[in-house]
Amino acid sequence: MRSSSHAQHPLDFLVPGQILVLMALSACATAADGPAARCDANAISGPATSITPVASGLVNPWGLAFLPDGRMLVTEREGRMRIVSINGTTAGTISTPVSGVPAVHAAGQGGLLDVVLDPAFASNGRIYFAYSEAGPGGSGTAVARAVLDPQALSLSAVTPIYRQTPKVSGNGHYGARLAFGTDGKLYVSLGERQKFDPAQDTQQSLGKILRLNTDGSVPADNPFAGNKAYLPEIWSYGHRNPQGMTRHPVTGQLWTAEHGARGGDEINTPEAGKNYGWPVISYGVNYSGTKIGEGAVKAGMEQPRCYWDPSIAPGNLVFYTGGKLPAWSGNLFVTALKDTALMRLSVDGNRITGQQRIEVGKRVRDVRVGPDGWLYLLTDEAAGQILRVSVP
Repeated sequence: MRSSSHAQHPLDFLVPGQILVLMALSACATAADGPAARCDANAISGPATSITPVASGLVNPWGLAFLPDGRMLVTEREGRMRIVSINGTTAGTISTPVSGVPAVHAAGQGGLLDVVLDPAFASNGRIYFAYSEAGPGGSGTAVARAVLDPQALSLSAVTPIYRQTPKVSGNGHYGARLAFGTDGKLYVSLGERQKFDPAQDTQQSLGKILRLNTDGSVPADNPFAGNKAYLPEIWSYGHRNPQGMTRHPVTGQLWTAEHGARGGDEINTPEAGKNYGWPVISYGVNYSGTKIGEGAVKAGMEQPRCYWDPSIAPGNLVFYTGGKLPAWSGNLFVTALKDTALMRLSVDGNRITGQQRIEVGKRVRDVRVGPDGWLYLLTDEAAGQILRVSVP
């Protein structure tokens, strides 16, 4: 259901204490008029890491969520969802597929994508997952919610709550990451399906970050609620293909990792109602080497926090909150598909101050902080694995 209420301030999704923190951080590091800095401009060092396989035999795993009992719920892009044990005598055990997963359009970059638990999962058992589905016009990203029974390995009450509009041809740039805000709203990152201009079309949901209620309806305080020139579910727009999204553990601010073309991968902090420029501005070029849009900077369009050139092909990202290694506290970890690595970024407010490359040697799709305080990775390969990143 779409609301006709007026838009509120972009910080209304934070509680008052978080607003003060975010305002203080923004005062020392805002989205500058440009140009942005490279994410890898300053090399930093860190302790030696140990990368240990904890489960093998997954096929192109894409998203993972830790269950309250310490097991993982993992998606495979071809359309399967599994539960993986990583501790005790059953460590490394991969379940048979969870039943009840809807049919997905598993082609190109499409398929079963991200998964997150409801903040009240312990009492309601709900999960939310993103996937590509076929339909009139081609295919598009959809989001569904369901009730998971981890013991019976089944989903029930499966309900699609959002469908990207319109469906289009092609099998690329679906996004899609899911994240809950401190406001309890569901944020959804959607790619522009390799169609470029729709990212600037505010009557389409291609190339957007969305903000939804958990039933898929539109919050009354969304930035464009009541503005007929925009879809009311839009939080921000002008995105190419954001496949990473997380929440800052202190401020609640969204952070995203976004694929560029040839160069121009970005870290962004999407704010309510703002335009992030694609395809008008970019730090990359077309794969043919030709210029994209009007350049890297334009008034009224936001700059990234940093960018990579050449591209690393970023997957997901997460702030380290594990407590095992104080030197990592507050650092941002970004997976790299093309670069087969994990990037550790030091952060000062909203400013990226340095990068350490942690070599993995495999296409890394997802990263999460585990309940044991270490990092866990998914490798997006036919012989996919779950890896633990720790310090000896």
